[in-house]
Amino acid sequence: MNTKVDIVILGGGLAGLSLSIQLKRMEPALHVVVIERQRHPVREAAFKVGESTVEIAAHYFGHVLGLREHLEGEQIRKFGFRFFFSDGVAAIDRCTELGVSKLLPMVSWQLDRGRFENFLGERARELGVVFLDGATVKHVEPGRDGGTHRIDFEHDGDSLQLETHWLVDASGRASLLKRKFDLVEENAHDVNAVWWRVDGMVDPNLWSHDGDWLSRCTPPDRWRSTNHLCGRGYWAWMIPLASGAHSIGIVADGALHPLEQLKNHALATDWLREHQPALATLLDDPRHAVQDFRFLRHFSHGCKQVFSADRWAITGEAGLFLDPFYSPGSDFIAIANTYICELVGRDRAGRPLEAHAQIYDQIFHSFYESTLALYTDQYPIFGDPEVLPVKVIWDYTYYWGVLSQFFFQRRLADLAAFADLKLELAHCQALNRAVQALLREWSAARPLPTVPNPAEMLDQASLPWFAALNKSLLDRLDDAAFRERIRDSTQLMRILAAEIADRAEASGGVAAPALRQLLEEKPAPASTAPLPPRPMLFGTATAMGRLAAAEEAAA
Repeated sequence: MNTKVDIVILGGGLAGLSLSIQLKRMEPALHVVVIERQRHPVREAAFKVGESTVEIAAHYFGHVLGLREHLEGEQIRKFGFRFFFSDGVAAIDRCTELGVSKLLPMVSWQLDRGRFENFLGERARELGVVFLDGATVKHVEPGRDGGTHRIDFEHDGDSLQLETHWLVDASGRASLLKRKFDLVEENAHDVNAVWWRVDGMVDPNLWSHDGDWLSRCTPPDRWRSTNHLCGRGYWAWMIPLASGAHSIGIVADGALHPLEQLKNHALATDWLREHQPALATLLDDPRHAVQDFRFLRHFSHGCKQVFSADRWAITGEAGLFLDPFYSPGSDFIAIANTYICELVGRDRAGRPLEAHAQIYDQIFHSFYESTLALYTDQYPIFGDPEVLPVKVIWDYTYYWGVLSQFFFQRRLADLAAFADLKLELAHCQALNRAVQALLREWSAARPLPTVPNPAEMLDQASLPWFAALNKSLLDRLDDAAFRERIRDSTQLMRILAAEIADRAEASGGVAAPALRQLLEEKPAPASTAPLPPRPMLFGTATAMGRLAAAEEAAA
């Protein structure tokens, strides 16, 4: 093995192996070495979490990395997100369900992480990546002022050393470079998680014998969804794995549901019996033998810098991590890896890095801050069957309408587009902050037990504009059309925000002066797209029925 290489990636998990494949697809001549602590092949199922993908990650793995055949043949096609407002409820078919009744156009998958990372390792080696599994990093000496980086490590009993032009930390929570450069950054999102895998498929359809409930979805495959069982301050997940196991997890605000109540399997099971008895009953089946159990305290964290003109970078959890509620972890791997490839490409072409490394870092952190706002202080909303569905629609409008558009249209490194759309992007960020604050206030304005939780499905696929926004990710846009798309999304968010403000005032008596002041502003140039029909949210009949029920309960 050559001791002087182009790129060393510390960590051969999801972030590191996918980056190595992306680099080799970009420039096959690159000499890429991945150093990974775990021996391959790793076990399937009970390996790592982060098993659910959403649109950016699905597009990244399937299209950018060219792995669609594996995903279709060896993983599970996801049936979207699904939410049940089922805290303390044994009869889940008697409470509100939020989700899609049919598949939306843009595909995503549930990943058995062990199976997927084994495949990524094989694929990387096929492309010429030197993948050293079972290796331990002993020392890292980053280069300064254009110098090479040095890595000392052990592999198969030998002490080895590499010099590299580029150094990328994908070591997960070991965070080798973040710790070395003192880049650790806390955030205000204080949540904990526990999770385990069980044998067999845990089928939500066993919760009911009601033919109408069972036939709400076509096909009737709720088990393929990322199922969220929601309550105040927490949610529990159910995710199927292609190796024949099911992933179960609980994520909770520590102030409302302390980790000490959850941190072993017996405690977590007792907690489920109280808060999600229907899931606890399914898991009592002896066929669902427990494979593992893990917990993680205060898992959300930031990183002061992830890209440097000194030719180092950080990707995946080695840098930052948000929250698993909308499964953004692999999205941020896709975005970070794309920026790293852009910087390596510039460097290989002899172009300067300083300005671009700084700007890419700023944009990446802007995406992080905007997404973090979806979670911080929002967990008390999660048990609210009126407000959380509105939040999910809003959050996805922002995600599909803005951030996803930049990724799908290959505009992450288009600095001219960011400059041209500066006002619109800032306005969308401000709208998001104001709407998140309003959602908190709305949910807190009335006691949760008084909020109606009827046996109905809020079908996202029945909202034509919402399904069209998902389908728009498949479009291919030129420069002018892309700019118009972001302006259209800004207008869409403004109209939706106004409707949310009206709904919050009618239902919760909550005024929204900050949001309404923002809506008085007119980002220029304005969108020329036709306005979506109102209501954009679930129909007025449903909303007014809930309002009448709430008023009757209050009386």
